[in-house]
Amino acid sequence: MATVMQKIKDIEDEMARTQKNKATAHHLGLLKAKLAKLRRELLTPTSKGGGGAGEGFDVTKSGDARVGLVGFPSVGKSTLLNKLTGTFSEVAAYEFTTLTCIPGVIMYKGAKIQLLDLPGIIEGAKDGKGRGRQVISTARTCNVILIVLDAIKPITHKRLIEKELEGFGIRLNKTPPNLTFRKKDKGGINFTSTVTNTHLDLETVKAICSEYRIHNADVSLRYDATADDLIDVIEGSRIYTPCIYVVNKIDQITLEELEILDKLPHYCPISAHLEWNLDGLLEKIWEYLDLVRIYTKPKGLNPDYEDPVIVSSKKKTVEDFCNRIHKDMVKQFKYALVWGSSVKHKPQRVGKEHELEDEDVVQIIKKI
Repeated sequence: MATVMQKIKDIEDEMARTQKNKATAHHLGLLKAKLAKLRRELLTPTSKGGGGAGEGFDVTKSGDARVGLVGFPSVGKSTLLNKLTGTFSEVAAYEFTTLTCIPGVIMYKGAKIQLLDLPGIIEGAKDGKGRGRQVISTARTCNVILIVLDAIKPITHKRLIEKELEGFGIRLNKTPPNLTFRKKDKGGINFTSTVTNTHLDLETVKAICSEYRIHNADVSLRYDATADDLIDVIEGSRIYTPCIYVVNKIDQITLEELEILDKLPHYCPISAHLEWNLDGLLEKIWEYLDLVRIYTKPKGLNPDYEDPVIVSSKKKTVEDFCNRIHKDMVKQFKYALVWGSSVKHKPQRVGKEHELEDEDVVQIIKKI
């Protein structure tokens, strides 16, 4: 492990020394590819004695979505979990009070949201320091990450946590790169682009591909991509997660400072101890989870508005809805009757490809 750590440090030092310009872009791209490979080695140790592949804490995934609290020690993560869920997570005035992962459940708008209080991460977590590897491995399984920051500590903490999560292949508030990478058997590296490129050229692409021992591939860009974007696509293990920066302890700062914080994107100021703006935080979590509530209507009865079926906004067809209830339901499916904003008529007869909207009412008609 120490040798991999040393190699990572050497490459980071060399990248820091290298000037960024067109002449060095090819060299920097090569270094970034080497760095990504070494980081992956660090996360998935190949030796038998090195434990599992970046094993997380054993927490069973429950509910409709999972939200993780990530932050440095003593920023108020445990207090926030206690106030939101009523679960007891030990709170004290010293650092590193929470040593394992503590789950809690929030019931919000009919959805069960699992909230995980992860131990405080320290700088260098991505390189295996502290319990960082388990913390960030568990963070990879979350639908939304809440980075909890202390309003009285400097904003540099935000950058440090982002760097740790980025090093683990978690991309915050980003979309997957809009570029196509396809391996082939022969023909060398073929590089095409529909826009003017300022970061990548054929030489850099060839250098990055050769580092992964790929000598025949088609690479096509639809936007001005960087070397990091290409490496992310080749690695393929990146996770794109929405993130909210929760600024805690706002009762200890001035109104002017709060106004400055308010201008920053993806922010939500709160005071967990005094329970300020916790409703606003829940509303924001709901918005970032992007869930759709579907109500069921048994034949001849009124719709059940108490217990909606929760589906993701990316998978909200009638078929996805059936699979959420029971996997055998699709086999017996004949058609569905839908009331709500996704249809013109009330009710409307639809097939299983029909896309549902939030708060639609659905009645499934089975084959006889």
